[in-house]
Amino acid sequence: MRVLIGNNNAKNGSVELSAEIAGLLRKNGFTPCVYGKNSLNADKIGAVIVETPGICNFIVTVGGDGTILKWGKIAAQFDLPLLGVNMGRVGFMATLEPSEIERIPEILSGEFSVSTRMMLDCKVFREDKNVFSERVLNDVILSRSSVSKLPEFVIFCGESEVSRVRADGVILSTPTGSTAYSLSAGGPILSPDMECIELTALCPHTLFNRPMIFSDKQPITVRVCHYQNSRATFSVDGGKGIPILEGDVLRLTRAQCSLKIIETGEGFYSAISNKLMTPLK
Repeated sequence: MRVLIGNNNAKNGSVELSAEIAGLLRKNGFTPCVYGKNSLNADKIGAVIVETPGICNFIVTVGGDGTILKWGKIAAQFDLPLLGVNMGRVGFMATLEPSEIERIPEILSGEFSVSTRMMLDCKVFREDKNVFSERVLNDVILSRSSVSKLPEFVIFCGESEVSRVRADGVILSTPTGSTAYSLSAGGPILSPDMECIELTALCPHTLFNRPMIFSDKQPITVRVCHYQNSRATFSVDGGKGIPILEGDVLRLTRAQCSLKIIETGEGFYSAISNKLMTPLK
């Protein structure tokens, strides 16, 4: 079986740890592979270069949650289970720590449980033309530009207007993304097996705003109304901010594919306790 290794070159030690993982895989009858920009590390890691991830059976990521966000979209596209090795600070979606990599061949060779994570499709329309399209694993963030007055964000569920709020921004997240920026902004933690879309406002200029949970059955649409030359941007999964103009329509719908994350530990709520509640213990 082929295992695609996706590492974050910006993380110190990630190439060396990837090489250790590749060695363990080869020793146990797997073929370690690399793809895309990681192909530059093929000799260092001791892996085979593949032209498409689709010929592999698994993806193993080496990095933080950002690495999983990147490779998770590839894993979902080709329906490959993903196993994350954490080299970040929290690594909430990662299953293993670097000290546990010897377990990887055993995990991939045996039976394992999978946590299925819903994803979203984000599209931006300008004068009825689709000018942006990307898949979302964590969240979409609309926010005012620096040194800008507060825009008004108008949110629709299906054809119904839900809210108009002047704020620093709004976060629209999947259940997986509920433990990311949305959590820091006061949003609730959602079990990752739920199928819904969460809305959390950033510093809303009102006394009555609360986070909301929408069904995934209808599209969620956001329009930005600029105020006195205010400016706003949007970003997907922590990516670069992209200007969103007055009249643009940002639409989120449930994606047809989903991400399968391999789990071997005690699961989601154990991670909540160990990684998010630790300062309180």
